[in-house]
Formats: sequence, C-alpha cells, structure tokens
Amino acid sequence: MEEEEQLRSLMFLVTYMLLKRMRDINDANIQRRNEIQRRIRHRQYFFQRQRRMLMMMIAGGIRSNARIRTRPWTTTPSTDWWERVVMTEFQPSDWLDKFRMNRETFFYLCDKLRPRLARQNTSFRLALPVEKRVAVALWRLASNIEYRTISALFGVGKSTVCRCVRDMCHAIVALLSSIYLRSPGEQELEDSAQLFLSHWGFPHCVAAIATLHTAIITPSNNASDYANPAGWLSVMSQVAVSGQGHFWDVCASFPGGTDPAEILQNSSLWATAAEGGLSPAPPPTFMGKSLRYVLLGEACYPLQSWLMKAYPEEQGRTASRTALTEQQQLFNGRLARALRVSQEALLRLRARWQCLSKRNDCGLDVVPTMILACCILHNMCESHGDAFKAEWQVEVAEAESPQPSHKQLLSTSMNQSNAEEVRQLFCDYFEEQNKLNN
Repeated sequence: MEEEEQLRSLMFLVTYMLLKRMRDINDANIQRRNEIQRRIRHRQYFFQRQRRMLMMMIAGGIRSNARIRTRPWTTTPSTDWWERVVMTEFQPSDWLDKFRMNRETFFYLCDKLRPRLARQNTSFRLALPVEKRVAVALWRLASNIEYRTISALFGVGKSTVCRCVRDMCHAIVALLSSIYLRSPGEQELEDSAQLFLSHWGFPHCVAAIATLHTAIITPSNNASDYANPAGWLSVMSQVAVSGQGHFWDVCASFPGGTDPAEILQNSSLWATAAEGGLSPAPPPTFMGKSLRYVLLGEACYPLQSWLMKAYPEEQGRTASRTALTEQQQLFNGRLARALRVSQEALLRLRARWQCLSKRNDCGLDVVPTMILACCILHNMCESHGDAFKAEWQVEVAEAESPQPSHKQLLSTSMNQSNAEEVRQLFCDYFEEQNKLNN
C-alpha cells in the first residue's frame, strides 16, 4: 500500500512538472513571436521612412528640372484653357469682356500686386502664378458668378477662388490706394472745377457726393439695420466723385439703414472740406468774393458753406409743395444736372464690376474691402483709358435692384449759418448767365 502511495505521488509530481514545462515553452514561443512581429513592424516603419525621404529627394530633383513640372491644384484641361486659350488666344475684346480691362492694364496690375500676391513653391505644390490669381479674382468681381463655376473654369478649388478674391482686394487697397484713391492736389482741383463748369455747367465746384448701396445676403447679426429705404438688405458707401468721374474719397461698410448725413459728418471728408482742404490757399474768387471750392450733394445732406444742395420743395407732411422762386428753380436744375457726374460714375462702376450690382454673397468682413478695391480699379481703368462698353450698363439696368433714394433733410438745425449766403451767390451767377444767354 505504501509503495502504491509513493508511486501515485511520483506520477503526480512528474505530470505537474511536464505540464509546467509545456506552459513555459508556450509562453516563450508567444514572447518570441511578439518580438519578431515588433521587429518586423519597426523595420517596415524604417523602410517606409527611408522611402518617403527618397521620394522627396527625387521630387526635389525633378522639380529642379525645368522641363518636367507637376500641375497641382489644377486639372490638365483647365490649365490648358488658362495657359493656351487665355494667355495666347484671347483677343483684345476678350480681355475687356472677361477682365474689364485691356491686356496691358492687366499685367500692369499684376506687377503692382506681385509683392503681396506672390507665393513660394513647396515640396508638394507649385504656387499659383500671380497672373492666374489676379485673373480668378477679376473674373469674380466682373461677373459675380458662383465660386464653383470659376473653380471649374480655372481648375482650382472653391476655397482657392475665395482666397484669391480676398487676397487681391486687400492687396489693391494696401498698394494702390496711395496712387488711385487719394486727396487731390491743387492742379487736380482746378482741373475738376474746370470740367464741372465746361461739362456740367456748374462753376466753382470740384466734386459731388453720392451714396452706393450694395446688396448682401442676410447677415447673422442685426439684419434689420441693413434694410435700406427700398426695403432690401445692403451695405452703404459714401463716395466723392471728381469732374473726371474718378472717386476721390470712399467710405464703405455702413449698414444700409444708416442716415447718409450721419455718415458724412463722421467721415474724414467732412473734416477735410470744413478745414478748406479741398480748395487752394488763398481761396479763388467767385462773384467778386473770395470763396473756397464747393462740393455738391443730394437732398439728404445738410447745407454747408462748402456743400451745396437743392432748395427743398417739400416743407412738411401737410403742405404738398412750396412755390420756389425762378432763381431757386434754376439753381435746382443746374445742381441736378451737375449731380449726374456722380450718378454716371456709380453706374459705370457697377456695370464694370457687377459684384456691386448683384447680390454679393461674400461675408461682411470682405464686402467693404471689395467695394474699395472696385473703386480703385475703376479709377485705374479710367486713368489708363480702357474702353467701357455700353452693353454693360444695359446688363446692370436689367439685373439690379434700383438704387434707393433717401429722404431729403428738411431740418435746418444742421445747416451752417453762412451757407445760405453762399448758395445765393450761385443763384445770382446762374441768373446772370441765363440773362446773357437769352
């Protein structure tokens, strides 16, 4: 019995030792497989990294070869359209229709904006040329078509189109304002006064003030503030237009429901004109008196010694019309005729850059800069003598909402004390001229 018990214990011990040995062998095999897999993964990662570095070196070598270049951001057909059709086959009329300027002005603009618009090539992408960036943005400003249409046309992404428009507008304002949107010198003031007299029959005047409403999409905040007198949402701008039809001063970014008189009083134009900055020193003579040059404004502005407006015909809600004297009626007629210079300039602006005549779907952070850029481009094109097509005005007249008219400012509390005397001088002048002509 004892021998059997000892044998049984020995068998149990041997079995336990065998099982433990097998378990240790299995654990060792698992650890060995895990280590092998870890080394394989590490080696694969090492080889992939070496491969990426090698590809980058190869790419750098290829890119240094001028004969072999990739075309990132674009598809081959669209790139061919830009490089072959636009750059080589576009006729002068095509440049004017699509970019609203001739070829020479286009490349002049590209050279002026190059310091801000040029981008560096990277290891994976070639930057868009400045000429293509400007073309994308001008196409958008001239036509106001959707980003995706321009994206397909030029073979770039929609976000790239948006970025091109934003970058070019900021670059124009930063680099070209000092050239094409600045306060006039004495010679320019005299030239403008001569043009107002010869073309519009109004003497001693250098500019006309007007408002421009640009339709926008519904803003996220304070949408009611942007409702203009015509009932649609807009951003309002104040412009001063010279006798040549150029913009001398532009104040943008105001909600469409803002009072134009309030914008004028808080603008730099008010301070400059009130201090005599728009007239040479000493002031020229008019009707035997020393008088600074004046500006012309709509009925919504206050009467100042330097800002002439029409005699009001409506005195209140109950009285329909007041009887103006012949002198006053003559003055109002000549003033209305001279104000056409600002109306025609704004019409040419909206016709050339139709992003201002149709509803603009850009954000409120972009629209004011876009308006300023379009005014600068207008002055540049007019200065360079680029042609203007009459059919552009027809397109605007058919497509856009009519510009809203502002209520005339009947209150005289904002009028300057001696402004009425100045206006009377002009009445006397027109009466004398009328007698001489008759």
